[in-house]
Amino acid sequence: MTSSRYCAALTAIVADLSRDLPAEERYKRLLIAMQSSFPCDAAAVLKLEGNHLTPLAVDGLSDDTMGRRFEVDEHPRLARLLHSREPVRFAADSELPDPYDGLVDTEDQLLHVHDCMGSSLYLDDKPWGILTMDALQTGTFDQIDPIELRTFINLTEATVKAAERIDELEARVERGHRVARAMAQEGSETEMVGNSPIMKKLREEITVVAQSDLTVLIQGETGVGKELVARQVHAHSARADFPIVYVNCAALPEQIAESELFGHTRGAFTGATADRVGKFELADGGTLFLDEIGELSLAIQAKMLRAIQNGEIQRVGSDQPVRADVRIVAATNRDMRKELAAGRFRADLYHRLTVYPLLVPPLRERGKDVLLLAGYFLENNQRRLGINALRLSADAKQALQQYAWPGNVRELAHLLSRAALKAVARRGDQGNTIIIDSTHLDIGDTEAVSLETEKSKPAAHRVKGSLKDAVDEFQREVIRDSLKRHSDNLAAAGKELGISRSNFYRLLKRLGLR
Repeated sequence: MTSSRYCAALTAIVADLSRDLPAEERYKRLLIAMQSSFPCDAAAVLKLEGNHLTPLAVDGLSDDTMGRRFEVDEHPRLARLLHSREPVRFAADSELPDPYDGLVDTEDQLLHVHDCMGSSLYLDDKPWGILTMDALQTGTFDQIDPIELRTFINLTEATVKAAERIDELEARVERGHRVARAMAQEGSETEMVGNSPIMKKLREEITVVAQSDLTVLIQGETGVGKELVARQVHAHSARADFPIVYVNCAALPEQIAESELFGHTRGAFTGATADRVGKFELADGGTLFLDEIGELSLAIQAKMLRAIQNGEIQRVGSDQPVRADVRIVAATNRDMRKELAAGRFRADLYHRLTVYPLLVPPLRERGKDVLLLAGYFLENNQRRLGINALRLSADAKQALQQYAWPGNVRELAHLLSRAALKAVARRGDQGNTIIIDSTHLDIGDTEAVSLETEKSKPAAHRVKGSLKDAVDEFQREVIRDSLKRHSDNLAAAGKELGISRSNFYRLLKRLGLR
């Protein structure tokens, strides 16, 4: 070894510190620089992960070395290196088994008497991993200058720290992008409109529970605004500066639910070409909103329970736990007690989720809130349509207050959007003010009566003609009601009615509903 080669190696490593390199390439270049300074036949950088050492870069060892995981307790040489703060050189006739036996290119694949040394690598006074060197000729390391070796090890630790920081920053940026995309997709609407006593009580409950980190289960019919309540809980909590991440459990196919929730590592399954952060990690520090929690399979429920209990998750394909500081808010439109009795939902998970239950009232129980909400939605439609004024006629207000609202607030919003478009199309010479009357609404006198009263009428009393006509009309009514409750989601309606997807589509076509 010459001083010029040593200086050149150090210069190359220092230059790499400021370069944007993949971690694997950075460590590979480090080994090349080391071998030019301290000649050896094999070298490796291994990182401590739990109780084992994982190779990050190797040179002079077989390709399969990169896929191996060396348990520290099973390899005394590696354990000694890891627990020493000084470089360690093993005697040529050491009886300690060599972890690289059979991994160095020799005629019989065995490491006979040879030189072996290495050093631990520490970051912030904590063991990070080790650096190893092997030479097939004894005495190869006799002339190594200990000061130069220590200098190289210190520079290696600096390289490792730089690589870790770069990876951490990249992961943080990627997490930020994912959170931003998630929030952009789901919106950030948090205002709750309504002054009815039942809504005032709900607001008080939200204020109370928001100050804590208690798990919340929000229950209520489809369309009542459960997501809005979840956002209110988050907005009034100490976590408001961190993200609220939305998960629609009903839209998670069981095959990928675990990956979506907990993430996965590269190679964990076919198509997993890179590490992926799950929703739990994305919500770290903030709130994870699990909408339609009642739709999760029992298998995923078990994994969810462990994550909530321990505050730890495991990515698919990894055995390393990851801490996730997440506040859980869940929601469902199902009767959870019936789900428990039917064995479709785990009792232990249910009790974990219902630490603080919130019940969102249906719109039909909120009195004049329907008119406040109508005003709110009409203002939004004015801006969207470029209209100066959208107003409700007296008969339209009466119709809105009398209707039973099976689809709740969501149905009201959609109905008013359609009514606004119809009113604009028929405006004629009305100046800048557009009046919405009952003829623009999708609800007439027969639809404005109580839903329970309407359902109580036998189909034969409503339909003239044959029995088949009565049955068909009854089926249409039931399907229409289900579609309203599920905002025209065919899959959800078919599931509620217990009809397979293909049969449901055929039935819709036969009944003239599609």
